[in-house]
Amino acid sequence: MTNSCLQLSGFFISCIGWLGIVIATATNEWVFTCKYGLNTCKKLDELGCKGPWAECVLSTGTYHCVTLTQLLDLPAYVQTTRALMIIGSILGLPVVAMLLVSMPCISFGNEPQASKNKRTILGGVLMLIVALCGSVSTVWFPIGAHQELNLMSFGFSLYTGWVGTIFSLLGGCILTCCSAESSSRPYQDNNRFYYSKQGGGNPPAAPSVNHAKSAHV
Repeated sequence: MTNSCLQLSGFFISCIGWLGIVIATATNEWVFTCKYGLNTCKKLDELGCKGPWAECVLSTGTYHCVTLTQLLDLPAYVQTTRALMIIGSILGLPVVAMLLVSMPCISFGNEPQASKNKRTILGGVLMLIVALCGSVSTVWFPIGAHQELNLMSFGFSLYTGWVGTIFSLLGGCILTCCSAESSSRPYQDNNRFYYSKQGGGNPPAAPSVNHAKSAHV
């Protein structure tokens, strides 16, 4: 019962983490940039934000973005962030489907629990890969933006990516650990049942000493 609850918890945590990575990938408010102070940039309408796909300018009642289409001219941190976030977002979809059909409450025919546990372990490992993609992207991007531009603060998308990475890492660890424990438990239970079956019967009665004496006489 405990392992089933842990698997369900790991599944829901992994889903939340994957959704966070998808939202971070699709939005552009990763970092806010400003050449001057915050109040000065707001007055001059030069407060900008940057993401993997576009650079935007925030002003009063205006949100203007310029798409980053020059692939060969983009910095390495932007190209790497794009690649890793796309990999994490696409990989998360089959992982979530694999984990869903591996849950204890879902069964297909007479499929043994051992095969479902192996599939859950594989899904947990793949979810850890998704978390690795998100962690490299969300750490490298603000560092690269700070070196290239005057980084002022972090944006909503970057916080969402960090939360998604943490949840994906936590869910992958839970799924991998609890499934590994449950896959080794049936073998121990079978051995325990085997020994209890051997010792379940009453031991054979020892020959009576009186009977042996009478036979000798």
